[in-house]
Amino acid sequence: MNEYFNLPQSQLIYDPHFLNSKCADLLFQKLYSETNWIQEPIKIFGKEMMQPRLTYLFGEKSYSYSNIKMEPHPFPEKLSELKTKIEAITHTKFNICLANLYRTGQDSMGWHSDDEKELGKNPIIASISLGGERVFHLQHKTKKELKQKIVLAHGSLLIMKGETQHFWKHQLPKTKKKISPRINLTFRKIIN
Repeated sequence: MNEYFNLPQSQLIYDPHFLNSKCADLLFQKLYSETNWIQEPIKIFGKEMMQPRLTYLFGEKSYSYSNIKMEPHPFPEKLSELKTKIEAITHTKFNICLANLYRTGQDSMGWHSDDEKELGKNPIIASISLGGERVFHLQHKTKKELKQKIVLAHGSLLIMKGETQHFWKHQLPKTKKKISPRINLTFRKIIN
């Protein structure tokens, strides 16, 4: 059953059971073992360091964020099938999938919004979680007291749409808990 969050200036839909556990397990294993994961350097506060996660871009268009330009690789069959299933729910045609591999609880993603110009005015981001559960944080950009935490379960789908990226930022913080590797698949539509 979908969960809807009553947060101002945002539209979030969370389905903790989007994929059954067998399907999620198979997809995780295939992507984990068959993807040529890369670790890119990134500048944070003027200092260059390696991103605290591994990434890979599937799709039809290149994608740029934080001064990183990624070139796409074709969608494998299982990922293409998943994309079609998500497109039917969101009524959106996605042309890229940015995949992130969080190897341990020490891999993370800092506060940001998916508001790159190439994603358009009100982008829809459809995010599939596979593997170890992690806690996803959201915070309003100007009303800092407005916050939300969501435990992203194995096989879950989180959809962020509407004005969410304009008014909210999100992160996947580090944790000291012992956590299995996690793959996050973020489907997006590049408009240029």
